[in-house]
Amino acid sequence: MDWGNVTAEDLMDALREVDWSSPPRPLTEFFSRFTLPRSISRWNSRLKCNLYYYRTNYFIMLIFILGIAFLRRPMAIIAAIFTALSIAFLNDSFAVSFNEKVTRTVRQFSPHLAAKMRPPMAPVIRGRPSAKRAIHICGRPRWMFVLLFAAASCIIWFTSCRLLTVLWAFIIGLLATILHASFRTPNLKARLNTFREEFRAVWRNYSDL
Repeated sequence: MDWGNVTAEDLMDALREVDWSSPPRPLTEFFSRFTLPRSISRWNSRLKCNLYYYRTNYFIMLIFILGIAFLRRPMAIIAAIFTALSIAFLNDSFAVSFNEKVTRTVRQFSPHLAAKMRPPMAPVIRGRPSAKRAIHICGRPRWMFVLLFAAASCIIWFTSCRLLTVLWAFIIGLLATILHASFRTPNLKARLNTFREEFRAVWRNYSDL
């Protein structure tokens, strides 16, 4: 895959649709080999490839930096968790998996309530859905949970610590992510993983026909 031809919008769509439930890459691989990119185009391709391949590692690293920054403020840690959930709900795979686990747990105690948490069925015309099925969580549109956790995290951020401290923590986390993605040399695993994800995307589009 030529990452130089991948736009930022394509990368964001891929990160939104890809499965985030996979475990992070081992630390021995994450901090294995660092080299300077030979050109701007190679740096651009390397940055996108590493952001996609080490996405789980970068997400955990960002949350870890936020946790260290607010170790003496427990409410700030809760705010960081809410912020992470609001971002994670934007990913299709995480939202669907979260909804299934919550529904399965609720079904053990109240099957009637679990039935109400099912997402509405899309209308079917000539044996096919009339539109792409929207993702729901606990029977409600996904954006409601994104806004709910984002608003709750903002309120806790403002009441537990200074906004400047939050911004500095995010800047350090994003800077660490960009530096690692810029100098970490993509290995064979990253390239093979990219081809596998491409095959899954093509197969998913084929099965939708």
